[in-house]
Formats: sequence, C-alpha cells, structure tokens
Amino acid sequence: MKKIVFLILILILAACRQKVSPTINTAATSKAANYQMISVDELSQAMKNKDFLLVNVHVPVEGNIPGTDMDIAYDKIEKQIDKFPEDKNAKIILYCRSGAMGNTAAKALANLGYTNVFNLEGGYDTWEKAGYQFPEE
Repeated sequence: MKKIVFLILILILAACRQKVSPTINTAATSKAANYQMISVDELSQAMKNKDFLLVNVHVPVEGNIPGTDMDIAYDKIEKQIDKFPEDKNAKIILYCRSGAMGNTAAKALANLGYTNVFNLEGGYDTWEKAGYQFPEE
C-alpha cells in the first residue's frame, strides 16, 4: 500500500513539473541578452581599423573615448533610433562610465533587432585605468 501511495505521489509531482516548464518564454530571454561584452584591450585593437559605431550612453557624459561617434543617453535609445544605422547587422559598441548604463542600452538595441551589439566591460573608467587615451596607430 505504501508503494502505491509513493508511486502516485511521484506521478503527481512529475505531472506538475511538466506543466510548469513549457510556460518559460525562451525566445524573450535569449532576445534580451543578444549582445556581447568587449574588453578595453579588444576595443583598443578594434580602434586600429575602426569599422563600427562607437556610442557613449552615459548620463551625463563623463569622458569620451577618442573616436566616439556620438553621445546618446542610455534611456533614450528607442526615441533616437533614427541616429543608428538602418542595417540591423551593423557593428555597434556602447560604453558608459562604468558599464551599467551600457548594458541597459545594449539590451534596448538588441530588443529593437540589432544583432551585432557590444558593451564595453567596465566602461570609460576601465578604459582610462588601463592607460588608454588615444587609439594606437
């Protein structure tokens, strides 16, 4: 009798588990995280043959990396989307002072369909602490 009750309990738990898992929206989860991080060393190397849009998203602007193409507030991305390339595959690198606003802006661009978005790890502070001022020639 105890074995039957135990078996029924296991079946009930298994049935509940199956009902929960299909409700996870994996498409929204992966879409929201559709950007990458880039290190200051990688950005420095990329600056040698700059083929991307470099955007400072910090509010207020606190230091620009040389070669920055424009400043757009991290929370105004959607309202100023016309300033970004029409090509959703264009490479875009974002940065702020420390990284948090850049993450928010990168998520916004990814949610708008951009597929080649990067955020600078540690932001401008890390760039400056690493001793980078100007792109190496």
